Amino acid sequence: MVRIARERISTLFALAEREAGSGHRELADRYVGLARRIGTRYNVRLLPEYRELYCRGCSAYWVEGVTVRTRLRSGRRSRTCLRCGRVRRSPVREPRRVAASPAEAAPRVAPLADEALAAVPGEEPSPDGPEDETEEG
Repeated sequence: MVRIARERISTLFALAEREAGSGHRELADRYVGLARRIGTRYNVRLLPEYRELYCRGCSAYWVEGVTVRTRLRSGRRSRTCLRCGRVRRSPVREPRRVAASPAEAAPRVAPLADEALAAVPGEEPSPDGPEDETEEG
């Protein structure tokens, strides 16, 4: 039952996003209310990304600039619902960077001068650049 409840909650939030985008805000609010009731009835917590999408006071689906006003001030994000006036404050966190490849995960090193790159300990760098030992021809 819990798995089915989670699936229905995610479906309802997807529908709410679609309806809010097409201009049917009352229907989007209804979907959010239904998702919250399902979560309450089956004792299922909403995912953190869903909790950021609606007002806890009136269950309005938040659309930036239409139903919610967001302000950033002194390390906090303040979101004010434009329907009921409830203010929700949360700390602003730095986004986590996920490395796509092992090369990106390696620490970045400041580039060295060309002379330092060409120099090999114990050898004198030649003026015309590095020469290859195995010359064919």
